[in-house]
Amino acid sequence: MSASYRYHWAMWGAVVVLIGLMLLSIATGTVSLTLMQVLGALRLSDAPVSDMISRIVTDLRVPRALLAALTGAGLAMVGALLQTTTRNDLADPFLFGLSSGASAGAVLVITRFGDRLGILTLPLSAFVGGICSAMAVMLLFHFKKQRGAEHLVLCGLAISFLFGALTSYLIFSGDQRAASSVLFWSLGGLGLASWNNLPIAGFSLVLLSTFVLLRWRSLDGVLAGEQTALSLGINVSRLRMEIFLCCALATSFLVALTGVIGFVGLMVPHLCRHFAGVKHLLLLPLCGVWGAVLLCGGDIVSRTLLAPQELPIGIITAGIGGLFIIALLARHSSGSAAA
Repeated sequence: MSASYRYHWAMWGAVVVLIGLMLLSIATGTVSLTLMQVLGALRLSDAPVSDMISRIVTDLRVPRALLAALTGAGLAMVGALLQTTTRNDLADPFLFGLSSGASAGAVLVITRFGDRLGILTLPLSAFVGGICSAMAVMLLFHFKKQRGAEHLVLCGLAISFLFGALTSYLIFSGDQRAASSVLFWSLGGLGLASWNNLPIAGFSLVLLSTFVLLRWRSLDGVLAGEQTALSLGINVSRLRMEIFLCCALATSFLVALTGVIGFVGLMVPHLCRHFAGVKHLLLLPLCGVWGAVLLCGGDIVSRTLLAPQELPIGIITAGIGGLFIIALLARHSSGSAAA
């Protein structure tokens, strides 16, 4: 099978699976719907549906399915970019404190201030927290004498632990009645999905796509090594900061709507490189589609595993991510033993 054929099979096969999962997601919930009812509510068939079903589909479940797809795509693309700039296969938004900063911002508002700004309070506080953590990482990295990829990773880990400690302090010293809300939000969920905030998630995806379209040659050049990239006229330090800032903004927009959802950005790029290789114009779109598939599937599992109770989707992705890393380590161990 040629590389081109394998790539197109992986891309269009994933698109078909994504469409199927989104339809299944719309049909899944406290009120179970048939495929014909879903298609009728979406005006894709002539099947008669009641006003209540039509409102459930269009006002609640379609925005949720779209938010799952947009968030999965965005987190997967962020993971691929971070792995490129750090040359670290385990890089994802968690590693750089982006998710922990957003979590701290949301928990601060939940436990201390309440909904003073109405429905925008939680997303806005999470966004500000994510930006603060990103700025802290960038400042710490800027003041270091050595600015290699491994130093950026260390800066991110340090800030991640600090914001994680702050979040834990806020939870235990704040209003204990808000503990359940804090727990659910910190483990991720799609309950905030609405037509009003979907453009925020869409902007995150547009930001990432625009950056890749403008800088894909430099991104590919970095893969050849820092010295080679410098010889090609690429300012590696500046590019690294641009990537990190773009990823910080995109992650903050997404986490502000969904809470902390981990391991998507770590797993998906690993899987996609087998089909797309390492060139970013091919890799990033495939990562986006596969990330959307992963999170849409995870959302369906989160709503059916303990139905009618909804399980935080971060638990699902963390479980899958843990198994994925174990399988990755086992494969590398067996390969080393064979060698």
